Amino acid sequence: MRLEVLRFSSGEDSTSGLLFDVTNRDLKSFLAYTLEDEYRYNKVLGETRIPDGIYEIGFRKEGGFHSKYQKRFADIHKGMLQINNVPGFDYILIHCGNTDEHTAGCLLVGDTQVNNLVQKDGFIGQSTQAYKRIYPYIAKALEQKESVTIRYKSI
Repeated sequence: MRLEVLRFSSGEDSTSGLLFDVTNRDLKSFLAYTLEDEYRYNKVLGETRIPDGIYEIGFRKEGGFHSKYQKRFADIHKGMLQINNVPGFDYILIHCGNTDEHTAGCLLVGDTQVNNLVQKDGFIGQSTQAYKRIYPYIAKALEQKESVTIRYKSI
């Protein structure tokens, strides 16, 4: 499985994007809106988005988010979706949240989005709904030992 985040707006405190499944090269499937921290030339811990690039996704089965999501999404949770091998970054997850205050370099997903130039923290809504829809799809590929990658691309 190949996923792609197209970052289309980088504001003062946040970055807005779109998440697609691009496994089928002829057909991009829209999965969710995304929100991340802003771009910074020099990384600030917990306040900087990860660099453009291609990264592997795997399960993270320890830590606070894992325990919380194991209870919150007991019927679907297999482990947190972690973006691995990001130079200079650790524990980058895909999870629920609404503003850049809910992310520390992680990728938030949602079904609605407010322009981050209008609201400097950015905003995505219906995050839980989006997460519950895309998580089983990605988790299934990981459980089947399929390679799952995510490409971050600023446009």
